[in-house]
Amino acid sequence: MAATRRDYYEVLGVPRDADARAIKNAFRRLARKYHPDRSTEPDAEERFKEIAEAYGVLADPAKRASYDAQGFSAVAGVPPDDLWAGIDFGDILGEAGFGAGLFERFFGRARPGPPRGADIETEVAVPLTRIATGGAETVTISRPGACAACSGSGAWPGTTPRPCPACGGTGERVAGSLRGHVIVRQVTACPDCAGRGTVIDQPCTGCGGTGQAVQKEQVTVGIPPGLPDATALRIPARGMPSPVAGGEPGDAFLIVRTEPDRRFIRRGHDLWHDLEVAVPDAVLGSTAAVPTLDGEIRITIPPGTQPGTVLRVTGKGLPRFRGTGRGSLYVNVAVHVPDPRRLSPGQRRLYEQLREQPAGTDDTGGGPRPKGWRRRGRRGPRHPRGEGRAAGS
Repeated sequence: MAATRRDYYEVLGVPRDADARAIKNAFRRLARKYHPDRSTEPDAEERFKEIAEAYGVLADPAKRASYDAQGFSAVAGVPPDDLWAGIDFGDILGEAGFGAGLFERFFGRARPGPPRGADIETEVAVPLTRIATGGAETVTISRPGACAACSGSGAWPGTTPRPCPACGGTGERVAGSLRGHVIVRQVTACPDCAGRGTVIDQPCTGCGGTGQAVQKEQVTVGIPPGLPDATALRIPARGMPSPVAGGEPGDAFLIVRTEPDRRFIRRGHDLWHDLEVAVPDAVLGSTAAVPTLDGEIRITIPPGTQPGTVLRVTGKGLPRFRGTGRGSLYVNVAVHVPDPRRLSPGQRRLYEQLREQPAGTDDTGGGPRPKGWRRRGRRGPRHPRGEGRAAGS
């Protein structure tokens, strides 16, 4: 709930004379917008609880009449979980399992009714381009379900299980014994039918008579832009079936991993790229092409760039999740030293001349450069070391 309680009609955005259909439609729209497992709004969970409470009151004619007459005092003694415990999200929103698990998350206890099935977890690797733009991703979820061949009966198609003759279909075996003047009855699972109460003469070959088989289901999920690596996205009602009839299935949790990319290493919302430059380009300065998620750009390599220098290109990383702007692209410069065995005679002579001509000497005069000496001509670009920029900027 929000710190300041708002009028229920204001929460749903409907007039006080709205009919049941208008209230339901408003709740459907807002519930989809603020569902905490789908929304990117920072206060989605609190808003969802607020609109569910408002709908729990306004959708009930008796509660609505009391609220219209007395305001919040009409529901002062009713806990919020009781106000929306009876909401069938799947029926209202036309999607089975839409509200599954939210009751336990918000109120710390199981929702009244049959127990839920267990949750399952699966992983998916998503490429950087999808992380950058966001969008739909289709994943395959494997979980047990009713065998399609026998419709869950466990018997060969065309046959049906028969009641167990040993227990009469009860699945139990009762043994009695007299201890003094007291008759003690011991109830155990029937060993002939393993407590099922039925016997299958011709088991289904698709499931081995269990009635269950692994099912694969394709589910489309939304990947928000800039989603952090290893984030778990909850997919309602795609987990294990309930152990009892009528119970809700569990949820599936999709662990989203960033797929390896040969161009980049992801670190949060920043990207890192290794760039190899030749010795002359590192000494004299140059430009180089580097990839980005938006296409190739050229950056300036400042004169005197040392091995291990990191150049930063702002705004070329991933979008900040639930924030504004983008991270940076960091270019790690590696200076390529050629293999001396592959040098041509001319190249070797040039390197020998460089070795004989120490840095800081005048190649025209042969001596050290005098104080204040300055070569005439066009000066190269000057940028602070460690800061990259696109060429021509």
